[in-house]
Amino acid sequence: MSKPVLSVLGALALELSPGAEPGRQSLGVDEAGALAGLVARDLAKLVPEAAGLDLALVAALFDPVELLRPGYPLHAELERLVARAPGAAGGRVIGFGAGAEGLPETLRPSADFAGGPLKLLPLLLRGDAAAVAPVGERLEQVLLDTGMAAADTALAAQDGFAVAVEHARLLTLNDLAAMMALQYEHVGLAPLWPLLEAALLAPDTEQWLDAPPEPLAVYANQGVRMALLDIDAWTEGGFAPEGADAVKLTRAFERFQMRQRQLAAVLEAHGVPVTYDHCPAGQDPRAILSE
Repeated sequence: MSKPVLSVLGALALELSPGAEPGRQSLGVDEAGALAGLVARDLAKLVPEAAGLDLALVAALFDPVELLRPGYPLHAELERLVARAPGAAGGRVIGFGAGAEGLPETLRPSADFAGGPLKLLPLLLRGDAAAVAPVGERLEQVLLDTGMAAADTALAAQDGFAVAVEHARLLTLNDLAAMMALQYEHVGLAPLWPLLEAALLAPDTEQWLDAPPEPLAVYANQGVRMALLDIDAWTEGGFAPEGADAVKLTRAFERFQMRQRQLAAVLEAHGVPVTYDHCPAGQDPRAILSE
């Protein structure tokens, strides 16, 4: 009987210098292997038992939204490729880089998210569950505080991607989620996070965003449903500012619609589908979304 297999999901995070643009979005095969070796060494310094596990890294620059998606599809594909890779499992170091035709489509960053100051190289550690579990637990404890990559690892990434790197650190996906929650709070998107967190960590649960004047939405059945309101239903539902005249109401409603589109765009970037339910005046939008 084969032993159960487990993986620790993580990333090499590169914080780019302000205004810096990478000269390359992916590394070649040999460069990818060399960088993966440096990352494996860095992880083993923090948790020596990690050296006995397979490590795989995609040497390409991804946006956080591409990693933080329900089911973690990018890491799932990486795990599938590692499982099929030749050689005896246990201590292999595999770097996936671009060949003559570039990266495989399933490991290719989207051009839609090419900007941004934080770039991530997906990685995982894989092996027998009994060996992986304590390593994963230890990495969750130490990486966020002590996971700075070594200077030569940061330099290899900087040279390889032809971009100035301010900081290079190793993260688990849980660390990344915590960082993104803080970032979304800083940019005024904190109300969105519970919906996304449910999609990532508890996909079979139900989670509401019911905090007027924010849009009304519910996560359930692996997607988000938003209440589509006209101005009368919006006013009736308690989303409008009190005491506003007609002109201010119209402007506030336009801002509400913009906010709704903003939240939907962020959710969809994270791979969470959004649908709209028309909720006319005279009916409870919460009841409609509960149907």
